[in-house]
Amino acid sequence: MSGHSKFANIKHKKEKNDAAKGKIFTIIGREIAVAVKEGGPDPNNNFKLQAVIQKAKAANMPNDTIERGIKKAAGDSGNVNYEYVSYEGYGPNGIAIIVDALTDNKNRTAANVRSAFTKGSGSVGTQGCVSYMFDKKGQIIIDKEETDVDPDDLMMMALDAGADDFSEEEEAYEILTGEDEFENVRKVLSDAGIPMISAEITMIPQNYVTLTDETAIKNIQKTLDLLDEDDDVQAVYHNWDE
Repeated sequence: MSGHSKFANIKHKKEKNDAAKGKIFTIIGREIAVAVKEGGPDPNNNFKLQAVIQKAKAANMPNDTIERGIKKAAGDSGNVNYEYVSYEGYGPNGIAIIVDALTDNKNRTAANVRSAFTKGSGSVGTQGCVSYMFDKKGQIIIDKEETDVDPDDLMMMALDAGADDFSEEEEAYEILTGEDEFENVRKVLSDAGIPMISAEITMIPQNYVTLTDETAIKNIQKTLDLLDEDDDVQAVYHNWDE
């Protein structure tokens, strides 16, 4: 996802999710299961579970659904066998793509990811082939319409908590943090009652690639759509300037 068009991407995905929330709820449900298995069902003592719950709330997952997911995961913790896998590769015109997945069948996931790249005239590469083109950052997006806090006050709150950067766009504020500082910044904003559209560790491209060829645009969109439809895929990062 392009960093500077992140808000547009989130709005786009939300519209799609409004029509089919099963995909995002499946993703979060798996993340809850893994978080509970690794750190227990109490979010007060499990930072990873706290982060997933925040993500669930941002996606408008009902509280009772979240609680059921935690209880189910706690009961089935010995049977949870999901594992994280990551793929890197190239789309048309050398577009760099990283795919994070959470799966119980690595062979199935690898085949589906490879197929998505191939159908978009791209190719899966080796680990590390494109990840060096991205910076791992904490990224928090705040909808301007959802908060009445003065932008300068919001910026100082974020920077004092350890944020690296604060930017104002037409419809949203974007806060970037280091990976280690992310949770403190998120907690400070949450404790202050600041509603967040998105709060996550993400991969920010160092540079962006613009496509003008219609065939290349259709191909990259085909790859991204196929990956978006795959329940195993948790996140997709790329440096296409949409």
